[in-house]
Amino acid sequence: MPPKSKAVIASELVGTFKGAKDADDAGIVLKEKHGQGGGTLSVRNWPTGDYYRDSLGATFDGTGTWEIQPASKTVKNPLLHLHFEEPKEFASGGTVDMLSVASDSKRTVIYEDTDPDVCPKFRLELRRN
Repeated sequence: MPPKSKAVIASELVGTFKGAKDADDAGIVLKEKHGQGGGTLSVRNWPTGDYYRDSLGATFDGTGTWEIQPASKTVKNPLLHLHFEEPKEFASGGTVDMLSVASDSKRTVIYEDTDPDVCPKFRLELRRN
């Protein structure tokens, strides 16, 4: 894993991310809306939170928007927030909708940071062309 990013801009996250470990079958495509610090997204085989599992199944394909929450006094590193179109609102703590960003000169990884002392199991890496 590359180190956690201290700062990130939207254009650095644009592209197709392929899952690894617990996110092996998942994928996400991020497109930028210039000047908005985010843009639109589409997900494939995204894990569904417990609240919606009966209606959506274990995973879902969907669309929505994304934005970057910059680092602040309360949040030490920037976070990638995902907002899905369907269902309209996910239950808190259910579906993965907030990811940390790690990058170096070779890789950009977005991941669920459940324990900073353990290598993240749900992670997706940006495909480089």
